Amino acid sequence: MSVEDLSEQTDNVASVGKSTGPAVLRPRGSNHVGMRQFNERVVLQAIRLNGSMAKAELARLTGLTAQTIGMITTRLEEDGLLLRHEPVRGRIGQPSVPMALNPDGAFALGIKIGRRSADLLLVDFTGAVRRRESLPYDFPDAQTLLPQIQAHMTSIRQGLGPLAARLVGVGVAAPFSLGGWHKMLGLPQSVSDHWNRIDLCAMVQAFSDVPVSFVKDTAAACVAELVAGRGRDLKSFLYLFVDTFVGGGLVINSHLHGGVHGNSGAVASLPLQVASPERGMPQQLIAQASLWELEQRFKQQGLDRSAVYDERALSADYRPFTLAWIATAAAALAQCVVSGTAFLDIDAVLLDGSFSRGMLQLLRDSTQQALAAYDWEGLWPATLMAGSMGPDAGALGGALLPLHANFAPDRDIFLKAS
Repeated sequence: MSVEDLSEQTDNVASVGKSTGPAVLRPRGSNHVGMRQFNERVVLQAIRLNGSMAKAELARLTGLTAQTIGMITTRLEEDGLLLRHEPVRGRIGQPSVPMALNPDGAFALGIKIGRRSADLLLVDFTGAVRRRESLPYDFPDAQTLLPQIQAHMTSIRQGLGPLAARLVGVGVAAPFSLGGWHKMLGLPQSVSDHWNRIDLCAMVQAFSDVPVSFVKDTAAACVAELVAGRGRDLKSFLYLFVDTFVGGGLVINSHLHGGVHGNSGAVASLPLQVASPERGMPQQLIAQASLWELEQRFKQQGLDRSAVYDERALSADYRPFTLAWIATAAAALAQCVVSGTAFLDIDAVLLDGSFSRGMLQLLRDSTQQALAAYDWEGLWPATLMAGSMGPDAGALGGALLPLHANFAPDRDIFLKAS
């Protein structure tokens, strides 16, 4: 990729960005603006990945000269993107002055619209969550939900006060087919058709004067794990996220692999048996490893089905039914892991979900036990790991889209800097 290409906006990576806008980093001069902007992004990324650093350390790590680092850090400090910490004394020579990201340097908003709730996260320049809003429901009604999202977006922006000018973008994460599997959910076809006709990115863009991007919800969760979680240390992995409906993502060579239709990692549709005239169509993974199925178990016992998403799922009244679901889900997830390993030859499988961390550990352990029953001859077993993002993963991944698009050196939202 040329230097000029690096200074342009991200085009359409893995069918994610539907809208782009100008970067916050202001243009410098006329002949080398691309290289200057790229070098500024390299410095920001180095500090983001390694923490506060002195200029000499930045020069060594980035390969840029001390003079170039001095000019870049001065410009970024003037722009409010870097902060100068107190000098570190007690060493030979001049005291070093660590430079750090300014948390107030930029903000992004992530919105996850799921089948049981909508979540909004305001994230600062360091990736820390500044504000969290949640809108629970049985199933989203567009005519009710979208005005609520608009109201919360307005409130969040107003809450920033003068810093609202530093909001760089909004990332929307939602299932590609929010109205899919409507029969399983007990919804009429009309509700399903209505959601499948909506352009969520365009609808949310109408509420905002900053660029809005769209990504599949489980892909957004995978982005969060890739950029800010355990995926930073893995080159290739399959990502499994157990939500109301199970889904996934795929990272190959440190890139989120979108696939032809941006639907890579669509594990919900994975068949669990061989189809045959005698048995008919096999069940899909969605029927065995989704929280929706645990909801039904709770409902049948007269228990609050929303407990699947919090600590109550492991309390005395709920625990027997939760453990029974975990046994079923783990067996199905194990088949998915073996299939994924056979096709992809990956380093690891990361498992996460919209439930308590205790429940995640039980599900991971049960899945690991189920994997022991498989014949691994001819395969290198992938390491099964628990994810680190949890219920915030989708909204956080959505928020990382605009931050990465505006400030990452490669402009590819899914490429990790090494």
